[in-house]
Amino acid sequence: MSALRVTGLTVDLGGRRVLTDVDLVVDKGEFVGLVGPNGAGKTTLLRAVMGLLRPSGGEFSVDGEPLRRGRAGLGYVPQRHEFAWDFPISVQDVVMTGRTGHLGLFRGPRADDWRAVARALDRVRMGELRTRPVGELSGGQRQRVLLARALALRPSVLLLDEPFTGLDMPTQELLSDLLLELAGAGHAVLTTTHDLAGALHTCDRLVLLNRTVVGAGAPAELRDERLWMDTFGVSERSPLLKILKAG
Repeated sequence: MSALRVTGLTVDLGGRRVLTDVDLVVDKGEFVGLVGPNGAGKTTLLRAVMGLLRPSGGEFSVDGEPLRRGRAGLGYVPQRHEFAWDFPISVQDVVMTGRTGHLGLFRGPRADDWRAVARALDRVRMGELRTRPVGELSGGQRQRVLLARALALRPSVLLLDEPFTGLDMPTQELLSDLLLELAGAGHAVLTTTHDLAGALHTCDRLVLLNRTVVGAGAPAELRDERLWMDTFGVSERSPLLKILKAG
């Protein structure tokens, strides 16, 4: 069953068309990589699904139901630089901010909210650091905190924007294993990434995006070099195609 379905998504920003007629499906238990060049509209797609910008057209559904205001069922992990890590706040308090929309204007966190936070931190192996100031964390730990913040909503769909950028290889592997584990537990995981080699080896499916969907399928089904040349605007001499052949 599809956990996330995007149909006919079109986005205009500043008088310029950024996405045109994008169709995309992510099933429960599936780990999907969204790849394409800079400016292809990858982040725009995620932000449109989350309701952070208004599309010109298109429809979204989560777990078979139209996606309504409040974006229930979605967890979003932005790029790390979008969070103010120098703010004096603990790890668990950052994760609690993920549940702000559930608390209302005048209600503080209740026992169920703190249970959701604790469970999310345990799932990303950060429970022992729950009281540590976020400013003291490494890049990989910060990424896991943002993932926990999304998981605190108990979403069925996880959207991640370039989660591997700036991480060393062991930390990338740890995060990749976490995402595979979450997909294995039934979450639908959609992540943008520039790590093509990692995506080819790890993702169940890839979606090639350059303002529209150029191709989609399991990595083994995307061996046509023309698809990648059209997506990234490169020639047949591009090193990118060597990555494809090695994968």
